[in-house]
Amino acid sequence: MAAAAVSELGSLGAPDPDGGGSSGSEDEARPSAAAVAAAAAQKREERLRKFRELHLKRNEARKLNHQEVVEEDKRLKLPPNWEAKKARLEWELKVEEKKRECAARGEDYERVKLLEISAEDAERWERKKKRKNPDLGFSDYAAAQLRQYQRLTRQIKPDLEEYEKLKEQYGEALYPTSDSLLHGTHVPTKEGVDRMVADLEKQIEKREKYSRRRPYNDDADIDYINERNAKFNKKAERFYGKYTAEIKQNLERGTAV
Repeated sequence: MAAAAVSELGSLGAPDPDGGGSSGSEDEARPSAAAVAAAAAQKREERLRKFRELHLKRNEARKLNHQEVVEEDKRLKLPPNWEAKKARLEWELKVEEKKRECAARGEDYERVKLLEISAEDAERWERKKKRKNPDLGFSDYAAAQLRQYQRLTRQIKPDLEEYEKLKEQYGEALYPTSDSLLHGTHVPTKEGVDRMVADLEKQIEKREKYSRRRPYNDDADIDYINERNAKFNKKAERFYGKYTAEIKQNLERGTAV
């Protein structure tokens, strides 16, 4: 009887493996509220840090875009040949600096410059010097007009005898100033007028040789299916037209064999 009571009390006081013992282990495995709050604070700080970095990057991009807009506006306000002028000025500054360095060392700048020039560059520059009026490409209309003026004035051959006659005739009045009144007093010679007419006719003849877009002929026969085929037919007609003229005429008359 006593043994049964002891065993019953022992069973009541012993921990149940499926009851109170499991709840204690779950409480130990579950994170505390402080740990959860610390993790949330850490995530918040990480997000705030990323947000600040994005904000700084946006401000930096906005600043760079504004600088680029300002620089582009400055470039658009510059003259069209500014880059060439800038390169020319930079080259002149380098030349002046090189001259000062050579003068400080007691050397001849021209000799030092020739030593730094390659044989290919020297030959190219010599060929340019031999050309009387080299075409350096289009820079502006003023330069093109100056080039044409120089080309036309080189063709003029002065008549020294006529010059001496005019000098004896007019004296100091041959060299007018701002106070001279010689308008309408000069009468050109027949030879001078003929030279001017010949030069104008030469210019007109040269302009007529320029390639230009030919107008479209509505009355021409359509023997093509597209623009490329039309060009091919024109080339074929240019080279083989005289050999196929009789065949074409027979086909048009219907007498082709």
